[in-house]
Amino acid sequence: MSHGPAKGIGRWLFTTNHKDIGTLYLWFSFSMFFIGGFFALVIRAELFEPGLQIVEPEFFNQMTTLHGLIMVFGAVMPAFVGLANWMIPIMIGAPDMALPRMNNWSFWILPFAFAILLSTLFMEGGGPNFGWTFYAPLSTTYAPPSVTFFIFAIHIMGASSIMGAINIIATILNMRAPGMTLMKMPLFVWTWLITAYLLIAVMPVLAAVVTMMLMDIHFGTSFFDAAGGGDPVLFQHVFWFFGHPEVYIMILPAFGIISAIIPTFARKPLFGYASMVYATASIALLSFIVWAHHMFTVGIPLVGELFFMYATMLIAVPTGVKVFNWVTTMFRGSLTFETPMLFAVAFVILFTIGGFSGLMLAIAPADFQYHDTYFVVAHFHYVLVPGAIFSITAGVYYWLPKWTGHMYNELMGKTHFWLAFIGLNLTFFPMHFVGLAGMPRRIPDYALQFADFNMISSCGAFLFGAAQVVFLFNVVRTIFSKSKASAEVWEKPTGLEWQLPSPAPYHTFTKPPVIQ
Repeated sequence: MSHGPAKGIGRWLFTTNHKDIGTLYLWFSFSMFFIGGFFALVIRAELFEPGLQIVEPEFFNQMTTLHGLIMVFGAVMPAFVGLANWMIPIMIGAPDMALPRMNNWSFWILPFAFAILLSTLFMEGGGPNFGWTFYAPLSTTYAPPSVTFFIFAIHIMGASSIMGAINIIATILNMRAPGMTLMKMPLFVWTWLITAYLLIAVMPVLAAVVTMMLMDIHFGTSFFDAAGGGDPVLFQHVFWFFGHPEVYIMILPAFGIISAIIPTFARKPLFGYASMVYATASIALLSFIVWAHHMFTVGIPLVGELFFMYATMLIAVPTGVKVFNWVTTMFRGSLTFETPMLFAVAFVILFTIGGFSGLMLAIAPADFQYHDTYFVVAHFHYVLVPGAIFSITAGVYYWLPKWTGHMYNELMGKTHFWLAFIGLNLTFFPMHFVGLAGMPRRIPDYALQFADFNMISSCGAFLFGAAQVVFLFNVVRTIFSKSKASAEVWEKPTGLEWQLPSPAPYHTFTKPPVIQ
C-alpha cells in the first residue's frame, strides 16, 4: 500500500522538505520575537518613570533574563536557520538539504526547549532571574529551583543548533551544482558556511558551562564556588568564549543577506566579492580571541587587557572592509528604495553606529566607566536590532515574493520600515546618554535625572513594537493575497541570484556535462 504525501498537520510534523522546514523556523522565530518583545515592553513600561510601579524587582529580573535568552536563541538564530533552509539549496542548485530527516528533528525539538524555558515563569520561586549571561555563583548558589529546567532547555537549543550547522556544512560542501565553485557561491551561502563552523565550535562550550552549573547545583562540585576552591571568574571565561563568537553567529548571516539586497537595488554587481569572503572569515577567526573584552573589570592582568583591547579593535578592520564594499556598491548605482533596500541601507548606517560605540567599549581603561551601564545596552542593541532584526526583515521582504508567488504591499512595508526606524532610534539612542551619565543596567528603578530620556526610550519601544504588528499583518496578507508577484524590481537587470535560471540539481546529470 503506497502512502501519498502527508496532509494537514502531518505535512508539517513529518516534513523533510527544506522549504517547509524553513517556513516552520521562520514562523517559530516570529512568534518568539513577539514573546521576547512583550517581555521587553514590560521592562520599558516599568522604566517609563522613576520608582517601582508595575512589577516587583524580582519579576523585572526574570523579564530581563528571558527577553535576552528568547531574542538570542528563539528569535534571531532560528530566523537565520530558516532563511538558510529556504535559500541555500536554491542558491547552490541542490534538490534539498543533505540530511533532511535530521533537519526535521533539529526544528521540532526547539518548541519543546522554549516551552520548558517559558514554563519556569510559573514554577515555585519563579523563572531564571540572573540575566541572559547567567553568571555564577548568582545562577548556581542563589538561583531559584527552576534553574535546572533552564539548563535542560539550553542543552536542547544547543543540540538543535549543532544539528542545523552540520546539515548546512554537509549541504554546501557536497551538493553544489556542477560548476558552482566555492568562490562562485552567493555571499549568503558563504556567510552561513562560516557561521555553521562557528556554531559547531562554540555550542559544546555552552553545553560544558551549563553542565558545570548543574554539577555545582546538584552534585556538590565547586567549579564556580570560591568556598570550595572554585573560581566565579572561570564561569565568565568559559561563558564568553562561547558568547563572543555567538554574537558573530547572529550577525554574519546578516552580512550575507545585505550583500544580496544592495546589489539588486543598486543594479550593480557587489563590489569586492573576494574581499567580502576573506573579511567574513577574518571576523570569524578573530571572534575567538576577544572574549575577555566583556571582562575588563574582573581584574585580569594588564598585559591581558592590552591584548584583548587590540584584538577587539582589529575586528573593526574586516568589518570596515564590508561597510566600504556595500557603500561602494551603491555608489553611482541606479538606486531605488523599495522596502528591502530601506532596511538594508538602515542596516549599514545603524550597524556602523553600533560598531563605533563598540570601539569605545574596546578601550580597556574607558570600559571601567562604561561597564554595566546603559551605554553597553545601547551598543549591543544598535548592533543586534539593525544588524540581526533589520537584516532578517529585509530578507523576508526580499524573498517573500519568491516564496509565496505574491507581492507584499509596498506602502505597508515602507510604513513598517519608518515606524521601526524611528522607534529603534528613539528607544536606544538616549541610552547612550544615560549610560555615559552612569545609569546602571538591569535595575528596575533609577535616579530622577534619568527620567526624561527613559520616558523617550519607553515611548520608542512601544512604537517599535507596533511596527512589528504592521509587519505581521503584511506578511499574512501577502500569503493569502490574490495579486501575483509583480516584476517591479525583478524584471530589470539585477544581481538577484535566483532571477537567472537555476543550475540543474546535481543528480539530474547522468554524466558530467560537456563544455562546448
